[in-house]
Amino acid sequence: MTWYKTTFSAPEGNEPLALDMNSMGKGLIWINGESLGRHWPGNIARGNCGGCSYAGTFTENKCQTNCGQPSQRWYHVPRSWLKPSGNVLVVFEEWGGDPNGISLGSRRTKSVCADVFEGQPSLKKWHMLRSGKVDKLQPKAHLWCSPGQKISKIKFASYGLPQGTCGSFQEGSCHAHKSYNALERNCIGQQSCSVSVAPEVFGGDPCPDSMKKLSVEAVCS
Repeated sequence: MTWYKTTFSAPEGNEPLALDMNSMGKGLIWINGESLGRHWPGNIARGNCGGCSYAGTFTENKCQTNCGQPSQRWYHVPRSWLKPSGNVLVVFEEWGGDPNGISLGSRRTKSVCADVFEGQPSLKKWHMLRSGKVDKLQPKAHLWCSPGQKISKIKFASYGLPQGTCGSFQEGSCHAHKSYNALERNCIGQQSCSVSVAPEVFGGDPCPDSMKKLSVEAVCS
């Protein structure tokens, strides 16, 4: 069991911060007297990280990821805890590790995504429907950039049957050709925006007999 102590300056900017504890084993962390909690990267995640499908009944063993990696590596550091300089980091280590490998990193959002099906309401709107306050569910796609950033480009947009996941969306067999219009009009230059997922927003229904969705990736800068 070993105690470590060091001082550091806060990184500039407003981006979220996280402490990388991957080089340590198990213990506790404090910053300026505030407890960051227990670190335990020495606890390695195990399981079957093969193919993933959420179809059917969900179980705790379905869609596992990062097998063979630490169960947690990054630990969020609130900026409100930090001073411009002279911040004190204290680590209590139980298993042993290399404190020289500890680092404080910032995360800057480069892009944000939304992937919303028709008829996929928020919990609030579902309760409004149940109570009779509305007679139709109208889902929306919401996009948010980090503070200090704005949406500068719609990298991808497809209302219909798009394929893929965030970062690798592709048009499917059904695509509304005005998919970009509403998003560019409502979102460019904004920190956040929302667009209704409905045929009239995208110039009509591209495939009337199918359950459609809207997939969007926007660039933050």
